[in-house]
Amino acid sequence: MGSPRLNAWSPIRRVSPGARSCRRRNSCRACAIAACACPSRCSPRLSPGITPRMTRSTLPIPIFICGPIPRPSAVVPWYEEPTAQVINDCVYRDGSMVGCAPRQVLRSVLKLYEEKGWRPVVAPELEFYLVRINADPDYPLEPPIGRSGRAETGRQAYGIDAVNEFDPLFEDIYDYAEAQELDVDTLHHESGTAQMEINFNHGDALELADQVFLFKRTVRQAALRHNLYATFMAKPLRGQPGSAMHLHQSVEDLVTGRNVFTTPGGTDADLFRWHIGGLQKYLPQCLLMLAPNVNSYRRFLPDQSAPINMHWGLDNRTVSLRVPYASPSARRVENRLSGADANPYLAIAASLACGYLGMIEEVEPSAPITGSAYTRAHNLPRHLPDAIERFGRARQLHELLGQDFVRVLISVKWAEWDAYQHVISSWEREYLLLNV
Repeated sequence: MGSPRLNAWSPIRRVSPGARSCRRRNSCRACAIAACACPSRCSPRLSPGITPRMTRSTLPIPIFICGPIPRPSAVVPWYEEPTAQVINDCVYRDGSMVGCAPRQVLRSVLKLYEEKGWRPVVAPELEFYLVRINADPDYPLEPPIGRSGRAETGRQAYGIDAVNEFDPLFEDIYDYAEAQELDVDTLHHESGTAQMEINFNHGDALELADQVFLFKRTVRQAALRHNLYATFMAKPLRGQPGSAMHLHQSVEDLVTGRNVFTTPGGTDADLFRWHIGGLQKYLPQCLLMLAPNVNSYRRFLPDQSAPINMHWGLDNRTVSLRVPYASPSARRVENRLSGADANPYLAIAASLACGYLGMIEEVEPSAPITGSAYTRAHNLPRHLPDAIERFGRARQLHELLGQDFVRVLISVKWAEWDAYQHVISSWEREYLLLNV
């Protein structure tokens, strides 16, 4: 299939040009899926604190080309008719990369590590909810009905029987993942009602971002075949914990493969401390890349399995940065900030960029805490505008991520916030309609 040439505006989105599907003589329908289509050529400079609200009419629209990347398996397993899906890189007609495409943003961060002789290793953990089909968005979501004929009424974290309620669905998910060579490991029930978590084996950051991107589509499609919705919203259900995409990350020596987070004697290396220090210092500034939606900030509540500040600790699940107990060769840090709704390319890029800055600037972390971090002050952005404004002031991160990307992301997120302001919620009608 020739590379489709698109002229799309939306900077931060996945593009499935179904209208451009091509019928081959062997009846193969090709579906090109771009990790991002971002045609904007933006101003190369941002003034401190400036967050411009660009509209569609103010964004130039140069033509770019989607170039497919090679993958071992491109066949979509849930369609009866032979169908291929292809992740694309976005390039301009002169061959230069579209710098604000999420896949290219991650690739740029990985290049910084490579220039230092390092290679990041990541392992995502992705949470999602199963819910009943919901045709009217004005109505709340409801837990699904399992094989027993009943919906869950309580939380059943790690419950085997709770997972078995949806065995036919999970068998399909594993079969589809295997057919696409997605390196998923374990699946278990999380603490929310019909909330699940799937873990990926550790590996190359760009490859894992591709796999998470494809896996989310796989789960949604598999659920629809079983008359369910699978949602990766950060906070889909009232009174339930949110869904995260936890990122385990370490750094290897590019030549020897040795984990640079530990010394030859097996103790924590300076680079490990500095990596944590960079995450503590810079992640609040780029939380927009890990919590990109209005709904994302409903997740950051005390005692709801999500962090509210930037503390770190040993095997402490109330902090943002958890260091699991592990052998020296497996020394790593788990970033628990990212929501399941985040773009995997951008979330991984942000997390690695912050750690990189810490290693380069030799940022010392605070002391690890014991006990609950929920007793400490909430110091993360509390809503989308706060996150946008902090990101607009993050000058060091702008240089790493690219000014084009920063300008586009800020513009799009302001547009989304402005659109959200036109929505009147049921809470407002319930508590204000007859009482003000």
